[in-house]
Amino acid sequence: METLSDVACFGGRQLRLRHASEALSCAMTFSVYLPPQARAHAVPVVYWLSGLTCTDENFVTKAGAQRAAAALGLALVAPDTSPRGNGVPDDPEGAYDFGLGAGFYLNATEVAFATHYHMARYVEEELPAVLRAFPELDQSREAISGHSMGGHGALTIALRNPSRFRSVSAFAPICAPAQVPWGQKAFRGYLGEDRSTWARYDACALLTEAPSAPPLRVDQGAADGFLETQLQPELLVKAAAQGGHALDYHLHDGYDHSYFFIASFIDEHLAFHAEHLVHA
Repeated sequence: METLSDVACFGGRQLRLRHASEALSCAMTFSVYLPPQARAHAVPVVYWLSGLTCTDENFVTKAGAQRAAAALGLALVAPDTSPRGNGVPDDPEGAYDFGLGAGFYLNATEVAFATHYHMARYVEEELPAVLRAFPELDQSREAISGHSMGGHGALTIALRNPSRFRSVSAFAPICAPAQVPWGQKAFRGYLGEDRSTWARYDACALLTEAPSAPPLRVDQGAADGFLETQLQPELLVKAAAQGGHALDYHLHDGYDHSYFFIASFIDEHLAFHAEHLVHA
């Protein structure tokens, strides 16, 4: 594992690292924030999954999450959003919503993408194994969060692993990907036309059928330009009710899909996770 940067931040350390990924058959970069408490004892971990076109750096540099993480004693782990490098296939037309920067946190089965696009396996299995190199992280206390495509990833990964994650939250998630253009394009490209294979990566489908779910919070901006066409959070609210699961849902007037929205409420999300990771 190669350390690309290691800088002081709110009394802790902000690191950026690179390693060879077996799951993705390429080099992968990820970021880790270690709060000041990590010098004395192992601290809980909150994973952050970013959205379309992002890398690990968007959240680290734009969300302003380190201040609250330092106060709460939480480590933050932010992986990249897709495999990258020579030989990694991209969208044939160069579109932003498929291929590089758009891994959709699933395991591709279509031949053209099956070698590299295994982001679900990477987040669920390989990255936690890599993080064992950090004794500062208490991997028995984990939560997960994300934005847009990353909100989709956080929800689906948590719902498939309810005994691992103590809480899950999302900002403006693609919560019903099988029913909206972004998700349908990704699912067809990565998984093929058999819709029975899509449900594993659809938060609404999972939430309707899940026997249990971690504590769940979702925030959505009412001025989000993608609200009606790509996000449709009302479907997630309905699925939670059908599955008998509590959903702490917040709709905020005036907020859009940007990191201004995330930065405005990231402290509340981290406090939500701290209630289940630190104070539980």
